[in-house]
Amino acid sequence: MMSKLWDDLKDNMKDWSLTAVEKAEEMSKIAVAKTEEMTRISKVKFEIHQLHREMNQVYENLGKLAFEHTKNEHMASFSGNKDFFELVNKIEDLKIKIKKKEKDINDIKEKFDVDDIEENKTTKIEDENSAIGKSFEILDDQVSKS
Repeated sequence: MMSKLWDDLKDNMKDWSLTAVEKAEEMSKIAVAKTEEMTRISKVKFEIHQLHREMNQVYENLGKLAFEHTKNEHMASFSGNKDFFELVNKIEDLKIKIKKKEKDINDIKEKFDVDDIEENKTTKIEDENSAIGKSFEILDDQVSKS
């Protein structure tokens, strides 16, 4: 009876070690995916930051142009001023690029949606932990009977 107990225990240990290896592989895949997601998001956020800096520079140039035009020409009308409208259009273009980059971040998050993967893995782990607990109960029963 004792040798059957040891055989059962060895078999269960093999199963548990295989399960542990599978879980480690799954968790490493999740970690890799999350790292890739965060890397891509960080890259896009940096690009957005650069666009904001460029837009601030254009605003500054627009302000200088308005100041000089008003000071030198003693008027604040910019109708027909090519430089003025080029700067305004540049700002609008940058705003559109920023919005696109923000959408890119959301697309990346949707593509990598690691949260769903983690939920599925957690449920699977809980199910297997429950099965392991039952194996211990059977072992306890066998030890008690012998």
